[in-house]
Amino acid sequence: MQEELTPAQRQLYDWLADYIGTHRHSPSIRQMMEAMGLRSPAPIQSRLKHLQQKGWITWQEGQARTLQLLGGMASGIPVLGAVAAGGLVETFDDVQERLDLTPLLETRGLFALTVNGDSMVDAHIADGDVVLMEPVHDPALLRNGTIVSALVPGSGTTLKAFHRQGGTVTLEAANPAYEPIVLPADQVTVQGRLVAVWRQV
Repeated sequence: MQEELTPAQRQLYDWLADYIGTHRHSPSIRQMMEAMGLRSPAPIQSRLKHLQQKGWITWQEGQARTLQLLGGMASGIPVLGAVAAGGLVETFDDVQERLDLTPLLETRGLFALTVNGDSMVDAHIADGDVVLMEPVHDPALLRNGTIVSALVPGSGTTLKAFHRQGGTVTLEAANPAYEPIVLPADQVTVQGRLVAVWRQV
């Protein structure tokens, strides 16, 4: 829930929304000071803290460029309907649903890898795709079948479906041309689990 803003906080938030909407990045503290007619950064930092506490922005103190808006503006990519592979469907002007990628992009430690090879084609991951991975801190919590990037001795990093049984880990390709990799669990370092695939066409 977002709390109500004071006039000063609302003034800064509205200016931030306009600035970010125009420039596609957040302003510096100095730019905020100039826009609000202030000579010191302290009032700006205080307003930013309150905006964050009230659920209107995210912000890492001391790093103005990390500022992101959470409220007031419709965010995300509009979902205009479904599409049939064999024909067209009607789209609507009164868009109600939006595809919000913000939670994904704010995942702590998220990293990307470029896919080399075709071992995961049956999982719809092709050569040249970019996979977004979330760090895995405890492989014991992974569900069998989760697609992971794993460091394998002598082979480097590989993208495979993870299966664990007792002290053995099996890394399975999604292509029958590739044999599973079976290793003792202590020889496999799971770096991340798949959260999204990016394919530029």
